[in-house]
Amino acid sequence: MHVRSSPRGVRVAVQPIRPFADPVLRTVAEPVTTFDRELRGLVKSLQATMRAGTGRAGLAAPQLGVPLRVLAYELDGRAGHLINPRLEPSERKIVADEACLSAPGLWWPLERSYMVTARGRDMFGKPVTVRALGMLARVLQHEADHLDGILFIDRLPADERERFLQTASS
Repeated sequence: MHVRSSPRGVRVAVQPIRPFADPVLRTVAEPVTTFDRELRGLVKSLQATMRAGTGRAGLAAPQLGVPLRVLAYELDGRAGHLINPRLEPSERKIVADEACLSAPGLWWPLERSYMVTARGRDMFGKPVTVRALGMLARVLQHEADHLDGILFIDRLPADERERFLQTASS
């Protein structure tokens, strides 16, 4: 873990990202019920950890070993976080390559909804609605899956999942 300064000079811990094999990634995260300083620190750590590497568009609390329903995202100038998100995916689907920070360097084609409306709270408990298309919609779906203990490979057909696991272990 290392510490980096935020734009306001606040020191935020960059956390290690848990690998695919970590059991915490298979745990259904608990809803957040207390919107306090500790939660704000978690959100800031998620954001700092996500921004600490290139090509990172989203991160969920379980990927830092914290089983709470919190995610952060940043893509194409849109950044934010959602606490206790609920997603309303569109029926229109699209296949695109997808990756996970818990399995770095591996991309795989996966079908997801092209558009999603995500509703939740911010770190202060205020309601938030995010409407997203394309890649940002994919990021929100991927991170919300982490909150349910689902890895993106779980959404692959069995033969593709086997190929992914063989590639990941080599």
